[in-house]
Amino acid sequence: MESPKTTGARRRYKLWLVAMTVILAWAGYALFSQMQRQAETEERLSLAKERLEQVQQQSDELQAKIKQLNDPEYISQLASKQQGWVKPGEELLTAP
Repeated sequence: MESPKTTGARRRYKLWLVAMTVILAWAGYALFSQMQRQAETEERLSLAKERLEQVQQQSDELQAKIKQLNDPEYISQLASKQQGWVKPGEELLTAP
């Protein structure tokens, strides 16, 4: 027969083992869920960076277009090509 000391010690050991199992299971679940959230966040960051790069490229193109539209020579060329306007003394030649 076991003594009361060993029975209590076994009970405490089993309780400690159950508590550690629960704590380790919770820690594993928390770690796994954080890893999933991190992967999702990294994916969103990657998409946001790609979108930012596209928007910056569009912005650069629009800035270049603005510079062109501020140039009187470019505006003159556009008026000649698109509207058929010519300066006094010039003739508009078109291909048949």
